[in-house]
Amino acid sequence: MNSLYSELQWLLPVPKDFSDRLKALDNSSGPLGSELRALAQYGLSLNQLTKLAKAIARAKSDGKSLDPLVPFRLAVLSNSTIDLMVPALVASAARRGIALEVIQPSYDQVAQEALTPDSKVNSSRPDAVLFALDYRALPLKLSLGDSEGSAATVEGVIGYLQALRDGIKKHSNAVCIFQSFAPPVETLFGSLDRALPGSTRSLIDGINRELAELVLRSGDVLLDVAGLAETVGLANWHDTQLWNLAKFSFSDELIPLYCDHVARVVAALRGKSGKVLVLDLDNTVWGGIIGDDGLEGIKIAQGDAIGEAHLAVQRMALDLRRRGIVLAVSSKNTDEVARAPFEQHPEMLLKLDHIAVFQANWNDKATNIQAIAEELSLGLDSIVFLDDNPVERGLVRKLLPQVAVPELPEDPSAYARTLAAGGYFEAVTLAAEDLKRASFYQDNAKRASLQRQAGGVDAYLASLEMTITFQPFDGKGRARIVQLINKSNQYNLTTRRYTEPEILELECDPTVFTLQVRLADIFGDNGMISVVICRPAGNEKWEIDTWLMSCRVLGRKVEHMVLRKIVEHAHAAGVHKLIGTYRPTERNKLVVDHYAKLGFNKVREEESGLTEWELLIEGTTDWEGVPMEVVSTGFAIGAEAPVS
Repeated sequence: MNSLYSELQWLLPVPKDFSDRLKALDNSSGPLGSELRALAQYGLSLNQLTKLAKAIARAKSDGKSLDPLVPFRLAVLSNSTIDLMVPALVASAARRGIALEVIQPSYDQVAQEALTPDSKVNSSRPDAVLFALDYRALPLKLSLGDSEGSAATVEGVIGYLQALRDGIKKHSNAVCIFQSFAPPVETLFGSLDRALPGSTRSLIDGINRELAELVLRSGDVLLDVAGLAETVGLANWHDTQLWNLAKFSFSDELIPLYCDHVARVVAALRGKSGKVLVLDLDNTVWGGIIGDDGLEGIKIAQGDAIGEAHLAVQRMALDLRRRGIVLAVSSKNTDEVARAPFEQHPEMLLKLDHIAVFQANWNDKATNIQAIAEELSLGLDSIVFLDDNPVERGLVRKLLPQVAVPELPEDPSAYARTLAAGGYFEAVTLAAEDLKRASFYQDNAKRASLQRQAGGVDAYLASLEMTITFQPFDGKGRARIVQLINKSNQYNLTTRRYTEPEILELECDPTVFTLQVRLADIFGDNGMISVVICRPAGNEKWEIDTWLMSCRVLGRKVEHMVLRKIVEHAHAAGVHKLIGTYRPTERNKLVVDHYAKLGFNKVREEESGLTEWELLIEGTTDWEGVPMEVVSTGFAIGAEAPVS
């Protein structure tokens, strides 16, 4: 078995004091989330994951805080034995910053739990339901060489899965996570099985294709277990002895790997995937040391084994950038020397235009990564740092534990594969704006440069020639709205999370006022940058249920324009008062004074830091002038004239 995957070798080896650190948690009185997450960062075995899960359970039982881990309730429906898997799921989720609660119904009660309104799963109202099914749960009917019979079997299976989904949606409205199906190792004809309609292999391939399309259409989530099993080898995945003895659907040796993949998906649902890849240069992006070896001496060419290994790192970085991951550089080098290969080496795939922030100096890497996060206005926990040097990796892990730092082998040919194996950039959806994210952040760096030259904030804002566009929620923007609601943490007043079905309900509710806000300027389209939900709160009041904004547009007075739009529609609806709430989290201290700065009056404050604010609509006309054009579409009251 490939140890990269079976031993999770992108993680650090387990330290000798692991058990002592676990025991020490029992005597700790403060929030335990950070230490629990730190203990989960190692390549833990099934036994060690179980011990960590027990420590988490003791902490919860004792009433201790798990902050800053984010709560998530996951129900698991399976046709196999999952008792060993449940604690491993809890511990693996902590690795991704999640405090996971697993709802485990009785063995092999999949249909009963999904279709019964008051079943254990439906009545527990989970955030998501994982259908952890393997091919033995499917009504597969062999129809060898019969295309029509094969299609009917596939259709029947998809119909069954659709019915399970509909039951969960109707009775608990949870997000459904479907697994693709790993085919059995055994064949009937040999290689012909894959091509022959109606064979088990052909049927499962067809089911996996249709299931993927179902998930894309429905907005549910796919966990590609078939791909995972093929990565480690089907013969390693399926353990016939364990199935016969205890109905384990895959080898117990691979439970840590499987649970890590589930945790990635759960974390992605909570917006906790990586957004930035920070690259070291010497012996990471190219072979050799540019300051010593010069342009002619570094290894980065086709036909050279070391050079091709580093080109693979560049190719992966470029592919990640194409799907929206922001690239940055942190290198201990003289800036001019570090830039030279990007500008002059003919074999370089990465160019300076691909890099959003370039930090080449003699500061330590942690200081540079902090500077990168600040320039991009992104949290440290959105950053993944790739460096061949174990000392640099160790320093960043120690000083910036929020940053993900994959452990790399000595052989550079495995760098790209190890980065991919770590699953740091897991995604559950792909919105059109995701593909533009890298450009957005690069444009932000240009804006920061312009601001330094403009000679004042007002002159800077005017020079941007901004256009702000307001729309109510709609089907076209729904996927991005859901994504922002579930991943925005810093500029988010209440950090309430909603699923896609819940957002659809809000779209259709005429009593709810919603906003999706876009911003464009001379550097390009920033895409959707703010989301607002206002609910009726009785007696001519609106409660601002959700107000979030992208940190990419901080300092441009967008919040003033958003409030102006809310007030305009509130007034038209006969509303006299807005109620705003600030619910503090570890991540949203940025907006603690949001309502105060916008003229709201504080009416309530709790010990937790929660504050409630009010704004009277009448007389709220003293708007600060913001030089931007305003466009409104999709509202009954029509579009406004440009404001300057």
